[in-house]
Amino acid sequence: MAYRRRRRRKRKFNIDKLKVIIVLILFAICYYNKYGLSLSAAFSEEESTVVPVSTSGNLEVEFLDVGQADSILIRDNGKNMIIDAGNNEDGKKLVEYFKSLGITRFEYVIGTHAHEDHIGGMDDIIKNFEVGHFYMPDAYTTTITFEEVLDALDAKQLKFEIPKIGETFTLNNAVIDVLYTEDNSANLNDSSIVLKLTYGNVKFLFMGDAESKTEKSILEQDIKADVLKLGHHGSSYATTLGFLNKVDPKYAVIEVGKNNSYHHPHPSTLNKLKNKNITIYRTDENGTIICQTDGVNINFNTINTDTNGGS
Repeated sequence: MAYRRRRRRKRKFNIDKLKVIIVLILFAICYYNKYGLSLSAAFSEEESTVVPVSTSGNLEVEFLDVGQADSILIRDNGKNMIIDAGNNEDGKKLVEYFKSLGITRFEYVIGTHAHEDHIGGMDDIIKNFEVGHFYMPDAYTTTITFEEVLDALDAKQLKFEIPKIGETFTLNNAVIDVLYTEDNSANLNDSSIVLKLTYGNVKFLFMGDAESKTEKSILEQDIKADVLKLGHHGSSYATTLGFLNKVDPKYAVIEVGKNNSYHHPHPSTLNKLKNKNITIYRTDENGTIICQTDGVNINFNTINTDTNGGS
């Protein structure tokens, strides 16, 4: 009888152990389903999956309507960053808009390159806000617009910083990688600072006015992104098919002015996007484009903002 009792206890122990294993498996399934991961990704030794950021808010990227120009506001839980600042006539309007949002400081101010439609309003930004870091490529020009930026930096005793390829910096939870910059004064477009922003599982690629030469030079890097800000306002000189296939975005954003004399975006560029079923947003048609993400989901809204000094 004693032997039989020991056998029953042993059998009971195995059942309890099985229950524990089942509970652990169910817990793992619930945990990974909660974060949108598959079990194969969760347990694979070969795959590396980024867990969504733990944050009380979302990352917000605003592609501002500044006509035939670029300006992008990035807001990450109280930390702010701007990429480009439109034309000269957009500067004061951008300042008013940013102040209406309660912004007093930019951790990073980035001029992708020295063309007026990207740094025209930059001196107004420098004069009116606290700036942590100011980045531009090592490609100078002698225009009055560029000199005004340098004068504004001198007045605030701010350093002109030149980023390096491979450099990484963080906004709050967002991680920004410098993929490209060059001292190409002969073609300022191809001196553009190219940035990749990662927030949880969501990635943005900001191309400035980079053209096909730059695109080719970064093909070997990890340029896959969910949201692509097209280079050079959607011109035929940028967004080559090989580059687009490598980025493989779900969404494309084109910053461009209505009825512009350059006829941007070019029909061939739009056709490439449409053939890949990429959702297209354009500032000339949609106004300011606001993208929000929690690191997993991506939502777009469009609003009218008084940020286009040329209209």
